[in-house]
Amino acid sequence: ETFEMLIRLAENYTSTLFCNAYRNMAAEATVHVQEFFTEVGLFLFGTDISTEESVNRFFDTLFPVVYNHVINPGPTDISLEYAECLRVARGDIRPFGNLPKKAMGQMERALLPSRTFLQALNLGIEVINTTDHLRFSKDCGRALLRMQYCPHCQGLTLSKPCMGYCLNVIRGCLADVAEVDLHWQGYIQSLEELSRAMSGAYDLEHVLLNFHSLVNDALVQARISGPELSEQVNKICGPPVRMPKESPSCSFHQNKDNQGLKMFSRDNEETLTNRRKEFISHLRLYRAFYGSLADQLCGNELAAADGLLCWNGEDVIRSYTHRVVGSGIKAQSANPEVKVKGKDPVISQIIDKLKHVIQV
Repeated sequence: ETFEMLIRLAENYTSTLFCNAYRNMAAEATVHVQEFFTEVGLFLFGTDISTEESVNRFFDTLFPVVYNHVINPGPTDISLEYAECLRVARGDIRPFGNLPKKAMGQMERALLPSRTFLQALNLGIEVINTTDHLRFSKDCGRALLRMQYCPHCQGLTLSKPCMGYCLNVIRGCLADVAEVDLHWQGYIQSLEELSRAMSGAYDLEHVLLNFHSLVNDALVQARISGPELSEQVNKICGPPVRMPKESPSCSFHQNKDNQGLKMFSRDNEETLTNRRKEFISHLRLYRAFYGSLADQLCGNELAAADGLLCWNGEDVIRSYTHRVVGSGIKAQSANPEVKVKGKDPVISQIIDKLKHVIQV
């Protein structure tokens, strides 16, 4: 939602520039502004679009409008065929100087990390949802039943399982989930590194909210170079071919959700960078979540505290005497309480996805 709001605000700023400073061509220009920012949004949310082509297309379509209203204005508009010739010739004529190339560089640098960041967040949600709905084996079900409810058959309703016993059962049940741990830690570290790198030239908020200023510089450059540009255009496209059609005046509603958006952009607490930092700092607390899940469950809820009588699966005793195994699939071969057969294909799949997103 924050990214969507940011794109809307950047579009708003750019359209407002035309309405305020270039009112006679604002209606035509804002159509191209909307198209451009629609493509920015599509790229950011995962569609396979070239940012270079989007920026080029924006300046290509803008040139005939600028020529018609700023460089060589006349009582009537240029014809559609003449406008098409201008659009195609824009790359050779270079009416906006180096500014389209500058815009292209800024957009590519800022959009790709943000797109990757959003893709990574979506994968994080998928990992959490997948591990939240795992189906446990029958052997795990039996072990949990023996640990939690078998003492009730002997009237021992208040006794809790021994810590070591609880760890063996839960680590056996969560052996697959523990395999995610190493890759989850790598994922969070990669997110941190990417988040830190998304500043300066890579800061999407800065690049998008200053796009209007870059467009303004491009328009000023075209106006200053007007006479030379007219000569070049005449050589390539011939003299202007006009048709009797009036351009509509500015129809852009400047006040449309401008107030809320301006507050979003200028409030230091609400910058995208600050929100991202806050999110990462929360996420960092759960770096070892999958590796320590069994310990947390037994330590916080399930097992008896040290020194208290506890249930070992058969009787109430002073302490658990069997070996306590570690986390993960390999460690379970020595588990006395739960038999673990092999890795869950669903877990293997999300591990592969985590590896891929870390590489990206």
